Amino acid sequence: MHVPLTTLDFLYRAETVYGHRHAVIDEPDAPGGSLGTITYADLARQGRSISVAFDQLGLGAGERIAILSPNAGRFLTALFGIPAYGRVLVPINFRLNRQEIAYIVEHSGASALLVDPEYDGLTSDIPTAHRFVLGTDTDGDLFGQTGEPRFVTDDETATATINYTSGTTARPKGVQMTHRNLWLNAVAFGWHMGVTDRDVYLHTLPTFHCNGWGLPFSVAAMGGRQVVIRKIDGEDILGRIEREGVTFMAGAPAVVAAALDAAAARVERGEPVPGRDTVRMVVAGAPPPSRVIERVESELGWEFMQIYGLTETSPLLTVNRATAEYDGLDAPERARRLSRAGVPAIGVRMDVDDQGEVLARSNHVFEGYWAQPEATAQAIVDGWFHTGDGGDVDDAYVVISDRKKDVIISGGENVSSIEVEDCLFQHPAVAEAAAIGVPDEKWGETVKALVVLRPGHDDIDEAALIAHCRDQIAHYKCPTSIEFRTELARTATGKLQKFKLRAPYWEGRDKKVN
Repeated sequence: MHVPLTTLDFLYRAETVYGHRHAVIDEPDAPGGSLGTITYADLARQGRSISVAFDQLGLGAGERIAILSPNAGRFLTALFGIPAYGRVLVPINFRLNRQEIAYIVEHSGASALLVDPEYDGLTSDIPTAHRFVLGTDTDGDLFGQTGEPRFVTDDETATATINYTSGTTARPKGVQMTHRNLWLNAVAFGWHMGVTDRDVYLHTLPTFHCNGWGLPFSVAAMGGRQVVIRKIDGEDILGRIEREGVTFMAGAPAVVAAALDAAAARVERGEPVPGRDTVRMVVAGAPPPSRVIERVESELGWEFMQIYGLTETSPLLTVNRATAEYDGLDAPERARRLSRAGVPAIGVRMDVDDQGEVLARSNHVFEGYWAQPEATAQAIVDGWFHTGDGGDVDDAYVVISDRKKDVIISGGENVSSIEVEDCLFQHPAVAEAAAIGVPDEKWGETVKALVVLRPGHDDIDEAALIAHCRDQIAHYKCPTSIEFRTELARTATGKLQKFKLRAPYWEGRDKKVN
């Protein structure tokens, strides 16, 4: 017997087995109104309703529905309901600017756009056939429908979501994730993280980012409670852990830093730090320094876990969770071992080619880049996905040491160095520019621009160029510092030698990622 693996399985099991349980506790002060606390029966009903609503608009199977929203209960409803009933969800990074959002809507061919009220004005003139501002004003249209959806996904190879990633080019690429990709990633992730029906999961990871890494599906399948947090604030995180009994969370190193800072402030005030011996946190985006890992386990008392992957891999490739062999280690050595990317997850094969690039082979690897077959052919060669990361294997553990691609990962978000450079080149004073990632205590890496000015423009300063960038691209992509040079290191053919440009800033570090 062959039964297709689709994302509907997670919603079906949650409703059937745990329908009475609290599924989602929405952000209490969400713009447009909070959904409050809803059960898995409610979530399943709303998931069917949103698909019926699109049926009534005449949108066929396979049509793309874009969504622009921070973490929100309505976003989770769309994530569960739209792919399960035959359409394709296109989650958009809410930190992007208007032009970037418009490009994704157009490139994906989205028939409808769902927008959080906070971004209504930003997107009001983006052309699309149907547009809904999420909130109480449209809840009846989207979540108040009855009846059964016209379509039910029964093809596990069908595209479920298209997740746009900055990658290494100025234009983002749409990563096509199939139902099979998402199903196997979610199940493997839940297994490795030990998700159970007793878990309370805090959404400290943006839902748009790899569909929340697939963890909303993993947690729903086991009937866990999901707590929405809209914006990352360290004290707010600790407060949610106290009030909601949070046991599990995920995020980039910046989330770790926020929690550590808030905990230190609590200790200084003589207040307790919640979650000791009950919270586990999985981190990805960039490996935190081993000292930070040590602090998580000693100062917070949380279990630290790490994974490695990319949007193109759903994202799970490797897992680093302390095994029995770590039990006798002292804290610094334990933290050092936990700083490695990890061992291959179930169903994953990892390798390193003769150029030092990390390769992966797995059912989690994407179908291809939407409408970009050439880019797909470059990424998947002879059955192996080329990650663009440099590294090696240490006793089955993958260690990421550098990036072959010129991607800067700041706060867990990809920043294309080419995009930053293109933006700088639009300024009339800039003759040459190179964007590189440099170590940063809070964000892991931050963007630094090295700039050669045109003759006669010596009056241009750092602040002016940063302001220029902030007018053109999303703020998290902009340089936080600019250094002026008389020339930039290049090869004989004129290509920038970024490894030479980065080297001074990473001197004395074993890894050239942070």
